Amino acid sequence: MSEGPQAAGALGGAATPVTPRFTAWADRLLPRSLRGRLMLTMAVGVLLSQGLGTAIWAWQLHDSALRDAREAAQQTARSATGAIRFFRDLPEQYRPIITEQLRTMGGTRFFVQVNRARVPLRSIERSRLADTVAADVRQRLVADLGSGGAIDTGFVLAETQPVTDDGRTLRDLPERWVEGSMLLRPRPAPLLLIQAEFEPGGWLLLATTMPDPYFLDNANPLTRDRLLLQGATLMTVLLLVLWLTRGLTRPLQRLAGAANAFGTAMHPSKVPETGTVELRGTARAFNEMQARIQRFVEDRERLFSSISHDLKTPIMRLKLRTELLDDDAVRADFHEDLDELDVMVKGALQSVKDSDIHENLADIRLDRLIERLTDAARSSGAPIELDVPPITVQARPLALRRALGNLIDNGLRYGGRIDITAATSGPLAIIDIRDHGPGLPAASLEEIFEPYVRLEHGRDAYREGSGLGLGIARRIARQHGGDVVLANRPGGGLVARLSLLRGEDATTVDA
Repeated sequence: MSEGPQAAGALGGAATPVTPRFTAWADRLLPRSLRGRLMLTMAVGVLLSQGLGTAIWAWQLHDSALRDAREAAQQTARSATGAIRFFRDLPEQYRPIITEQLRTMGGTRFFVQVNRARVPLRSIERSRLADTVAADVRQRLVADLGSGGAIDTGFVLAETQPVTDDGRTLRDLPERWVEGSMLLRPRPAPLLLIQAEFEPGGWLLLATTMPDPYFLDNANPLTRDRLLLQGATLMTVLLLVLWLTRGLTRPLQRLAGAANAFGTAMHPSKVPETGTVELRGTARAFNEMQARIQRFVEDRERLFSSISHDLKTPIMRLKLRTELLDDDAVRADFHEDLDELDVMVKGALQSVKDSDIHENLADIRLDRLIERLTDAARSSGAPIELDVPPITVQARPLALRRALGNLIDNGLRYGGRIDITAATSGPLAIIDIRDHGPGLPAASLEEIFEPYVRLEHGRDAYREGSGLGLGIARRIARQHGGDVVLANRPGGGLVARLSLLRGEDATTVDA
C-alpha cells in the first residue's frame, strides 16, 4: 500500500492547529535554539544602537565640519582675492620676478602659477562638503572681484591635476616650489585649486590646502578606526552572550536528556542542581518529580503483583467448589465466569508488564522485525502481504515487538487477511496494517482503545480476548513519540497505523 506518507495527516490523530502567518515566518527565520535566538537578538540590538548612535554622531559631525569648513573657505577666499588683485595690478614685466621670489623664499600660503591658457580641473570624487566649500570660495571671489573674468574652483589631487598650460603637475615641479604651500607627504591632502582670468589671455592659478588639510576625512563618520571599534564592541557582546547562554542552555540540555531517558526507559537520572536560582529550582523540582513517579510505578507493580498472588488462590478455590455442584449447567456457567475473571486478571497484569518494560533504546530494522513476527503465521499459510523497505527506528525492542505483535494478531484474528506496508514521513516511521474484515463503526474507532472494551463481532470471532491489546500498543507507541490510530478503508477493511519517531545515534539491534 503506497499511500502511507500521503495518508499520514488523515490518520495522524488530532489535527495540527493553524499557525498564524507572522508566527510561521518568525519560526522559519529565527534560529531554533535559545542560544541562537539570544545571540541574534543581541547582535540586532547592538547593531541598531550603534547605527542610531552613528547616525546622530554623523549628523553632528557633518554639521560641525560644514560650519568650520565654510568659515575656512571665507578666509581662504579673502587671501585668494588679495593675491589675484595683486597680480592683476602688477606690471607684466614684474610678474615672473615676484612669482620666482614666492616660490623660492615663501611668504604666501598659495602655490602661484601664471598661465596663458585655461587649465582643465580634474576634481576629486564628488562630495557634498567639498562641493559646498568650493562653491562658497567661488561665490566670495565673484563678490569681491566682480564678474569681469572667469573663475574656477574645485578640489583636486596633486598627482593628477596639471598646473601649467603645458600639462605639468605639482609632482613634476621642484619640491622647494611647493613644500611651503601644500602638504604632499607622507599623506597627500586634497588641494583647493583656484583659477581666475585676471586679464585677457592671462590666467592666475592658485593651489593650497585648507587650514584643516584632511577635513573631508574628518567629516566621515565611518572611518576605518570607528568601524573596527564597532566591530570589536559587537564581537565582545556576542562572546559574552555566547558564554552566558552556554551556561543557561547546558542545564536545560541535561534536563531534556534526563526527561527523555526517564520518559522512554523509566531510568531516573538525577539532574545536577547547578546554575542560577531558577535553574536550580527547576532541576530540584524535576528530580523530585522523577522520584515521585518512580515510587508510584514501583507501588503499582507491587500492587498488581499482590493482586495476582492474592487472586490466584480464591479463583482456584472457587473452581474446586464448582466441581461439587450437581447442576451441570450451573457448574458450566461458574466455570465460564471464573475463566473470564482469570483472563481479565492475567490481561491486566500483562498490560502493566508490557507498558513498564525497562529497556534501553536501540536502532531496530523494521523490515527484519516484521518478517520475524510474521514468519510463523506465513509458514502456516496465513495470507500476509509485506511491503516494508529497510527503515530503522530507535525503540525499545521488546516493547515494539509487543505493540506490532498485538496489531498483527488483531488483523489476522478479526480480518482474516492483512497487508503490511511501511514508509517514512518527516521524522516519523509509519507502519500500516490493513485487514480485510468488516471494519469498525466510526463511533467506536477511539472507544476500542479503552481497557476491556470489545465489540460484539469481536467477541463472536474470538471469545478469549481481554480487550487490552490495542491499548497496550497505543501506550507503547506514545512512549516512543508516535501513536496508534484506526481508520476504515473505503474499499473495506480496517487500517491500524503505528507511527514512531525514527530517532538517531543508537546501537543497532537485530530484533
